[in-house]
Amino acid sequence: MEEKQITVREQKLIKDHTKLKMIVFGTLAVLVVLMAIFAPQIVPCDPYEQDLGRALLPPGGEYPLGTDRYGRDMLSRVIMGSRSTIFSALLLVAVITVIGSAVGIICGYHGGKLDSFLMRVSDIFLAFPGMVFAIAVASVMSGGILNAVIALACISWPKYARIARSQVMTIRTMPYMAAAKLAGSGTLKMIVKHIVPNIAGPVVVTAVLDIGTMIMEIAGLSFLGLGAAPPTAEWGSMMSNGRSMLQTSPWVILAPGVAIFLTVMIFNLAGDTVRDILDPRQRKR
Repeated sequence: MEEKQITVREQKLIKDHTKLKMIVFGTLAVLVVLMAIFAPQIVPCDPYEQDLGRALLPPGGEYPLGTDRYGRDMLSRVIMGSRSTIFSALLLVAVITVIGSAVGIICGYHGGKLDSFLMRVSDIFLAFPGMVFAIAVASVMSGGILNAVIALACISWPKYARIARSQVMTIRTMPYMAAAKLAGSGTLKMIVKHIVPNIAGPVVVTAVLDIGTMIMEIAGLSFLGLGAAPPTAEWGSMMSNGRSMLQTSPWVILAPGVAIFLTVMIFNLAGDTVRDILDPRQRKR
């Protein structure tokens, strides 16, 4: 009896700890997104105003993160850069989630030749090293932040298609699906009412965990000159422009680098917490 009470107490502590993590990391993620939304209103200086008289000032005083080689305030550029980087990552995750899940639902529900064809197409994309393929596509499309998003979307949707397909193939054999068919439910109604809600958990968890990954990959393409073009404030592009000054003026590259690190960490921890909450084993606790 005492052992059972201890187990129940431990389960309650785990559940409370998970809720606390969700509140903390969820709040931090929302604050990061709000910073990106209201970046033009909260920047202390014009992030694009150049003044060579204040070039490469070290952090402190009027410029907490220093200035770059053109005298632009690094704090303002980091805040404004969040707009390009985070919005691009959120757009990318939304696109690949919708497209990949739609393909997976179609394949898993209908099966047959359509399933075989679409899965072979996804295998072709999965056969290439992801980032190498994205670099090749972005190069052909002449760079730009939108082209970087398209290039990464091309290599990222198959994962969601695979997840959705496997879930749908399990769900379609369930008794309630047969009952819905007997009740006269059409294909669209069954997908919307019975399939989408039941596959939402794994897909949402994957999407939240992918936000941090996509932030790094977008920043990586920009660092290579295949994403946002100067003078646009974007974290990867800012790191690329400052890499030659790492020894003389390290704050120029460290400021956007730390911003990427903290943002990716927040979204990854938020994703881990969402996974814990949506995990059926966690629900039983």
